[in-house]
Amino acid sequence: MSRTRSKGWLGALPLLAFFALVFGVPAIALVAGAFTAEGRPSLANLAQSLQGGYLTAMIGSVRLSAVVALLGAVLGTFLAYAVVTSRFTLLREAVLTASGVLANFGGVPLAFFWIATLGNSGVVSGLIGLPSGSLYTLWGLVVVYLYFSIPLMVLVMAPALDGLRPQWREAAANNGATAWHYWRFVTLPVLTPSILGGVVLLFGSSFSAYATANAMVGTVVPLVTLKIASALTGDVLIGYENIALALSLDMIVVAGLVMAIYLPLQRRSSRWLH
Repeated sequence: MSRTRSKGWLGALPLLAFFALVFGVPAIALVAGAFTAEGRPSLANLAQSLQGGYLTAMIGSVRLSAVVALLGAVLGTFLAYAVVTSRFTLLREAVLTASGVLANFGGVPLAFFWIATLGNSGVVSGLIGLPSGSLYTLWGLVVVYLYFSIPLMVLVMAPALDGLRPQWREAAANNGATAWHYWRFVTLPVLTPSILGGVVLLFGSSFSAYATANAMVGTVVPLVTLKIASALTGDVLIGYENIALALSLDMIVVAGLVMAIYLPLQRRSSRWLH
């Protein structure tokens, strides 16, 4: 038994090798480059990545992601509740299927879709009198990012809402609880971990988005992903590759904090619903 268990890890060896090659080698190269300046170990790149325009871009990305996460969580939760409590099975399946597709719709096609709709010469812009350039702002990006964030929140919240048991409402009613008391003291505590987990997930999704913002706003709206691309390609800056690696390391730290919040909340939600 002990011999079988001692050799059990050999089955996972190909997976470990794959992770080491795909994730480990780039991560080591990234960290090594971030801590190297002029061929010597240095903290100069990290220091420079946290000041001036780079810091502004990081703050812009965090602000954009936070707004999208909060709005997407609220709208997505209400939409998920409407879908889950709907008596029309076909509508529920259609919305959930569409959410699965739209949650993965991004990149340049998404940017082109919105430019053709609400851009300066968009189909809808003239009909509603949208001021020129409104789409190419921070709030324009918020609208575009919500297009895939709300469906993603629906996918997160629908299973959690399905897990609410009718017996909980009946037990609350038998004890004299009103609808408000049921939502305040029963439903909300159960759903809070899923809601917070969804907020964190939407934040991370918006924080790492690049292609859509690059196609829509370019350098008009400062975002850290656009700064990294500019430094790596050398279109404007030359010799700033290690600054880009330092910015990437900053993003990994932020993403690590996001996941450190998300995973415990997700585990807690699972304990309540099963």
